[in-house]
Amino acid sequence: MISPKIKVCGMRDADNIRELVKLTPDYIGFIFYEKSPRYVGRKIPAEILDAIPENIKKVGVFVNATEREMKNMITQNSLNVVQLHGNESPEMCQIIRMAGVQVIKAFPVDENFDFHSIRRYRENCDFYLFDTKTPQYGGSGKQFDWTLLDKHDFTKPVFLSGGIGLEDAEKIINLSNKDIKVVDINSRFELEPGVKDIEKVKKFIDIIRKK
Repeated sequence: MISPKIKVCGMRDADNIRELVKLTPDYIGFIFYEKSPRYVGRKIPAEILDAIPENIKKVGVFVNATEREMKNMITQNSLNVVQLHGNESPEMCQIIRMAGVQVIKAFPVDENFDFHSIRRYRENCDFYLFDTKTPQYGGSGKQFDWTLLDKHDFTKPVFLSGGIGLEDAEKIINLSNKDIKVVDINSRFELEPGVKDIEKVKKFIDIIRKK
């Protein structure tokens, strides 16, 4: 049985975030990809940043952004972690990591995904994230076959993402792959894009943490 940490992604509403931080998720994700319906803008409002305590890490999610853009966003928004959700190279991961943040490299997974292809990122990121492969970059509400992960030892902490709902909580804590350290929830906990159902999130967190 695993007890993963919790990342709640796609946040942007100040009042919603104030309620969320009472649940003490481990990570809060902000999407800096303009085509996302959860796009937070280039600068997170100060009222949002001020509402997040230091024990909750702020994650900036980027898709094929430039080095300059990401470094500016890291500084402007006091980010602790950067999630690279596009086709970023291992070299880009390392450059961003040297800016003083942890790096999550995301990979879109389907039944044909070559898990051996991620080995070249091993030395250049802190975490792998596995999401469902879709025409878009995340936020699809769809799951991939999690049993695909059971065949691999990643030697790297893993974020599990993609279509995770409240009904999946018990299944997650009983997953066999011990590299899964964080569960990433988003669209299936929303009232609308960027606004979470706090009571639903609370129920999920309570099950994961066995409260």
